[in-house]
Amino acid sequence: MRYSAFSVLTNALGGNRGWTRAWRKAEPKPQYDVVIVGGGHGLAAAYYLAKVHGITNVAVVEKGYLGSGNIGRNTTIVRSNYMLPPNTLLYEHALKLWEGLSQDLNFNCMVSQRGVLNVVHSDVQRNAYARRGNAMRLAGVDAELLNTDQVRHLIPFADFSNARFPIRGGLLQRRGGTVRHDAVAWGYARAADERGVDIIEQCEVTGIKIENGAVRGVETTRGFIGARKVGLAVAGNSSRVASFAGLRLPIETHVLQAFVSEGLKPVLDHVVTFGAGHFYVSQSDKGGLVFGGDLDGYNSYAQRGNLPTAEDVMEGALALFPNFARLRMLRNWGGLIDMTMDGSPIIDKTDIRGLYFNGGWCYGGFKATPASGECFAHLIARDEAPDLIRSFKLDRFKAGAMLDEKGMGAQPNLH
Repeated sequence: MRYSAFSVLTNALGGNRGWTRAWRKAEPKPQYDVVIVGGGHGLAAAYYLAKVHGITNVAVVEKGYLGSGNIGRNTTIVRSNYMLPPNTLLYEHALKLWEGLSQDLNFNCMVSQRGVLNVVHSDVQRNAYARRGNAMRLAGVDAELLNTDQVRHLIPFADFSNARFPIRGGLLQRRGGTVRHDAVAWGYARAADERGVDIIEQCEVTGIKIENGAVRGVETTRGFIGARKVGLAVAGNSSRVASFAGLRLPIETHVLQAFVSEGLKPVLDHVVTFGAGHFYVSQSDKGGLVFGGDLDGYNSYAQRGNLPTAEDVMEGALALFPNFARLRMLRNWGGLIDMTMDGSPIIDKTDIRGLYFNGGWCYGGFKATPASGECFAHLIARDEAPDLIRSFKLDRFKAGAMLDEKGMGAQPNLH
């Protein structure tokens, strides 16, 4: 069923009895051409496999319900304000796909290009942001360096008199913004299902079968599923699932918390980041403020964090916006973040024939979803990497071809 104003009107007149399920509750078949593990980037890849490459005998295996992983555990921000060319080009391609995704999927993904503002607090930081902005513009990406008065016009209630963290300006990407994470998962699921992809929920992978150096399928809690090709896109569980194939990845798993406040009237028109600490905020369509911050700083597979990080996030919020002091926080959650040694992702073939890996997205997983899915589908279908992801190879750590966006060195918790 195609969603449209006409279908809404028709079903309204018919008592809303004509709506069908958004996607089937598929049962696993014995054999597929491709099995993709993971219902985030993996689901996007399955959609592009069917749409672009005509490969429809595909299964997406999700260990929980669809949207229970990182695709539904993030702060919904999309942007392409990176400095290193491989990252800039990949995320800019993702942003272009975001701009037309609702029409492509025939599903309202609630794309809101409200702008992403990085606040500057010192002259040194202004120079760093000027360099980043110039790198973005050289790559064809929009960027504006703002002075204090221009920032005051955008966020007039910020603390401009703060002696410790004075606001000296900002870097603005107007095309950045937010996208509703649940809607992205539902939209891709519905569109992939329409093209024949099986979405198998509540199906955890417990092993990967390999014979004579080639993948043969996956063992799951719902039985063995055979496949000629298997793609792994499981975010924070990358190391665990890859170990089933005997792979040891240059990835650590950390918890990243997010917080939502009580609902407010419209108060924040942009995504804003605090330049003197790791804090970022936007306002959701329901009115709640969505806060994000730094990693909890230790390895964990628990989808929850600890109070010191929560305190640090609130301190960042109040340093920038003291008028948020009386807000009540309603809930928080943790996503499992797959942190690489250089802070950039990995999309590549493995040494096992027919086994492909997509992970190590660090903080950037959600915002890359459409580009990651499209490139991963190309890699799986043609067994070769498209130009956009040639720099994100698994062996770059061995070759010394790092993509260290922040210049932090080989410490995953610092990227």
